[in-house]
Amino acid sequence: MGRMRSRLTQQISFLCLLWGCALGWLPPVQADPLPSPPLQRVEPSLLSSEDFPALFGRDDQLWGAAGQGDRATLLQAIDHSLAYLQTPAAIAAYEQYPIPTFNRDRVWRSLERFRQLVVTSRSAAELQAAVLQEFEIYQSVGYDGQGTVSFTGYFEPTYRASRVPTESYRYPLYRVPPDLAQWSLPHPTRSQLEGTDGLQGSQGRLRGLELVWLRDRLEAYLVQVQGSARLQLTDGTVMTVGYDARTEYPYVSLGRELINEGKIRAEDLSLPTLLNYFRRHPADLDRYIPRNNRFIFFRETQGAPPIGTLEVPVMQERSIATDRTLMPPGALALIQTQLPYPTPTGQLVNRWVNRYVLDQDTGGAIRGPGRVDIFLGSGELAGDRAGLINTTGRLYYLLLK
Repeated sequence: MGRMRSRLTQQISFLCLLWGCALGWLPPVQADPLPSPPLQRVEPSLLSSEDFPALFGRDDQLWGAAGQGDRATLLQAIDHSLAYLQTPAAIAAYEQYPIPTFNRDRVWRSLERFRQLVVTSRSAAELQAAVLQEFEIYQSVGYDGQGTVSFTGYFEPTYRASRVPTESYRYPLYRVPPDLAQWSLPHPTRSQLEGTDGLQGSQGRLRGLELVWLRDRLEAYLVQVQGSARLQLTDGTVMTVGYDARTEYPYVSLGRELINEGKIRAEDLSLPTLLNYFRRHPADLDRYIPRNNRFIFFRETQGAPPIGTLEVPVMQERSIATDRTLMPPGALALIQTQLPYPTPTGQLVNRWVNRYVLDQDTGGAIRGPGRVDIFLGSGELAGDRAGLINTTGRLYYLLLK
């Protein structure tokens, strides 16, 4: 939840509260010790219809009414992964990757062939048949060792902001301190940097580092959680900001803190629930926000798209974030889960999807083989959708035979 420089992540749990809005609210699922490795090869013919439905690999989203669907988006995501796989970072990542069958060359060849199939296939069924014939399938063991994966969503928000402080625009986002690398550990806490009310940054180390000001403290905080934002400025222009650096503290989730203190029931937790709570109890922002000492610094990104930890753009509904220590970076994956979509009347309703995606991001709170965060895009609708994703499903990776 880009989890951005415009970087959605950089080992950062701003992927967590809104990345995807429920991500920070859900603690990593604890289970018995899981089998190793985190991905296990599966044979379609040996799986039950429940585990391996006939729709596996049938991504009907690729063929819309006009015959194109969002194939262009998927092709862009594939190209971004192919670009990443040519980098020294990819070479280093796959030298350390714990599953030998997932080497950089094989992941590359898998993407190249899959890209050809997406371009040449005339229907979802034709692509599905080719994938089942030409690719090996590896399933995540999930958080329970049985393949169950928890899904959330993240997005790039849009907020109102000002380049100068005013009576209405009081809550700053900050540039990275030039001497941050020399700060001694432990780093200053959030309260020490900006005060418990979020308005004291100009009195200490953050003085003169203000980048832009927002109207609402929770919005300013959520930009830190999300790691990037589009800002509609008071002068009519648009500013984009992205992650640049952070202080060295573990992420603490507002949602989880509210649940722990009985303010919200875990089963009721959603982005609207969280926002509604703080609208009714605005004073509690000064109580709960300071509990997350991880502080994010930003830079202006000149309109660049949100970027994931692979340093490539993340694409709407085609990029996912996973635990980078366990899952193959840049690789082709397929998810089976429920995502909310608007009806003609504007209501968001969940429906099951089989979706080809690229593993292009990560986050500090995305731990274990049972966590996936899906990038939902930018803006209000993306945020509404991301805030409703709190479900389970399956995660598979595909390798060319």
